[in-house]
Amino acid sequence: MNSQYLDMAAILNRFLDRAAQNLTIEKLLIQLHLDPSNITFDAIFHRLVEIVLVNITIPNMCALIAAGFYAATFLMRTMVPLRVFGILSALFFMAYGALGGAITTFLMYLCLLPINSVRLYQIVKLVKKARIAVQGDLAVDWLKPFMDKRTYRKGDILFRKGQVAKEMFLTTTGKYLVTEIGVELPPGRLVGELGFLTPNNKRTATVECIEDGAVLTISYDRLLEVYFGYPDFGYYFLRLAADRLLQNNARLEATIEQYKAKLQAAGVDTSGAAPTLGATAPDTTAPAPPADSNGSGGKS
Repeated sequence: MNSQYLDMAAILNRFLDRAAQNLTIEKLLIQLHLDPSNITFDAIFHRLVEIVLVNITIPNMCALIAAGFYAATFLMRTMVPLRVFGILSALFFMAYGALGGAITTFLMYLCLLPINSVRLYQIVKLVKKARIAVQGDLAVDWLKPFMDKRTYRKGDILFRKGQVAKEMFLTTTGKYLVTEIGVELPPGRLVGELGFLTPNNKRTATVECIEDGAVLTISYDRLLEVYFGYPDFGYYFLRLAADRLLQNNARLEATIEQYKAKLQAAGVDTSGAAPTLGATAPDTTAPAPPADSNGSGGKS
C-alpha cells in the first residue's frame, strides 16, 4: 500500500482540496482569510489558533465560563448544586453582558438571578427543617386546625382490627387501650397512622375507650395533602411509623422470651429449634412405673 495513504495529514489535505472545490466551502475559506487554491490542514489549524487568540477577551471568557456552568446544571442530580451552578452561570452571563455591551443578555440573567437565589434559599431552609424533624421531637399542635373533634365514652370502640382505615386520631382527653397488646394510650398520642401505610388501608389493631374523652380526627385524603405539603410532618410521620414498628418488634421479642422461660420452667429444652407458639409442653408429672413384687424393680 502506498505510504501516502497512511499519512493522515496527506489524507486530510486531499480531502480539503476536494472540499475547496465546493462553492459554499470556498466562500467560508475566503471569510477565514484562507486561499482556497492552496488549502492545507496546517493552514486551517494555525488560522483557527489565531482567531482564538485574537478573541480571548474578558467578556468572551466570562461568556465561556458562564456556558460551562450552565451546561453543568444539566448534570446535577439534586436541586441545591443545580441552583448554585445556575446562580454562577447567571453572574458570569451578566458580566459578559455588562462588559461586552450585550444589554439584552444582561437584563435576562439579571431577572433569572433572584429567581434562582430565592429557590436556593427555600431549598436550604427546607433541608434544615427536615434535619430538625429527623433529630428532634416535633409537636403536632399545628396539625390540630386540620382535624375535627369527636367524643367517646367508656366502652366505645374507635376502630377494630381488620376494618378499612379512613382516618387518623389524635387523643386529647381520656384514656384508650390497644386491646391486642394491652397498651394504654394517654392524651397527645397519634393513633391509626399504620392504617395509612398498610396495603388496602386495613387496621392492624383494635382501640377501645376506657375512660371518657375526646379525640381529633383527620381523614387520610386530607392527611395525604398535609403529608406532601408540610415536609416537617412528613418526616415526623415516618419516624412515628418506624418507632411504632420497633416497639411492636421489641414487644414480640419480649413475648417470645417469656414463652421460652415458661418452657424452661416446665423442663423443656429450648436450645434447639424454636418451639411453635401454642404447642403443649410434655407432662413431666406422670407417675413412675410400679415396682415388682420382689421390690427390686428389675426383671423377674
